[in-house]
Amino acid sequence: MARPTMEDVAAKAGVSRALVSLVMRNAPNVSDERRTRVLCAAHELGYEPHAMARSLASRTSTVLGVMVSDLRNAFFADVVEGLDAAAEAAGFHLILNTGGRSPARERAALKSLLSFRPAGVILLSPVVPASAIEEAAAQSPVVLVSRTSRAAGVDTVNDDGEAGSALAVDHLVSLGHKSIAHLDGGLAAGAAARRRGYLQAMRRHRLHPVVVRSEHTDTAGEKAVHELLGDPPEGGMPTALVAGNDFNAVGAISALEEAGLRVPEDVSVVGYDNTSLAALRHLSLTTVDQPRTEMGRLAVEALLERIRGERAEPVRHLLHPSLVVRSTTAAPER
Repeated sequence: MARPTMEDVAAKAGVSRALVSLVMRNAPNVSDERRTRVLCAAHELGYEPHAMARSLASRTSTVLGVMVSDLRNAFFADVVEGLDAAAEAAGFHLILNTGGRSPARERAALKSLLSFRPAGVILLSPVVPASAIEEAAAQSPVVLVSRTSRAAGVDTVNDDGEAGSALAVDHLVSLGHKSIAHLDGGLAAGAAARRRGYLQAMRRHRLHPVVVRSEHTDTAGEKAVHELLGDPPEGGMPTALVAGNDFNAVGAISALEEAGLRVPEDVSVVGYDNTSLAALRHLSLTTVDQPRTEMGRLAVEALLERIRGERAEPVRHLLHPSLVVRSTTAAPER
């Protein structure tokens, strides 16, 4: 069955299409009697105004565009929950797409979002160049989540990655670990701060750092462990790993167990993000918690401030992480 149109509503109510448009935009210059006729006709037909078409016609959008870097990572799902709740409370709707962690695909995805003329755009851990983000900000307010920016027209929401990695190292040292390696996130957003935090904490504890180049994926976590096992650092296989994120940690644990090593008896593992995956009972991953839904809420608030013209200066939210201790960390047995 074809979706009812504004013309169908106008015919049923016996009014013009222009009047139906005024009612759907909640315009004040419509009599109560004619407004009621139009709304009753729309209800009987099951008509719902198309938010995108209405935005383009009125030049006042109620749509927020969201680009997610990696749909497989549960971290982004938690952030989107925060985005959605805050947007709905403010009378806005989300449209989502993904760039698949590819700069070229993200450019295309960002261009696609902007073609809908959204009121603003939120980018979750984008890997596109800063120039592409600044170009987007010239067309629409932009907020970055889990990526920094120096651009005056771009707002940011991040957790303190240096502090988070330091929490992980401090926890492992308190258990007695001295050989601690970091599986870093490579060029991913936030990876550099987490790497710096690990290195600073290791120096503070006067321990030798071991950084294994990796990525924020499970496959990369497996590969990094295989590299450590195949070419261990001086002193042998580390007794603890600080993974770039939870997804990376899951891959690392899989490779360790495949090699016959027990977690945490032989090797302790700490993740980062505290996604729903980390809390699963069979995994029970010790991890650094980012306030993910809060990050989503703050991103929407920053965007709305720009949209409403309440602020011109950039806002830089930096949230402090915490450590959630579960079952993948323990005192070393060797």
